[in-house]
Amino acid sequence: MRIDAYTQISQLYQASTTKKTQNSQRTYGKDQVTISRAGAEFQMTQQAVKDAPEVREDLVASLKKQINDGTYQVSGESFAEKLMQRYNEMRAF
Repeated sequence: MRIDAYTQISQLYQASTTKKTQNSQRTYGKDQVTISRAGAEFQMTQQAVKDAPEVREDLVASLKKQINDGTYQVSGESFAEKLMQRYNEMRAF
């Protein structure tokens, strides 16, 4: 049995693990985040939606005035189309 060969292999193994440890200790980097153009556009869109009012007050005021004046007209066909469109959209979920 050759003990010398085992000692040499052991020394080589220890040297390689020492190098790995030394290499990992030398790397001091800072984390960086880069947002893609699509991501930046998404963030801007998301912010615009947050800033937009939930109710279109100008449209609501106009419709209220028309209803109060008795001048608001809607066709039954148009109403039925919108009703079915909304129903189908809700059913899809």
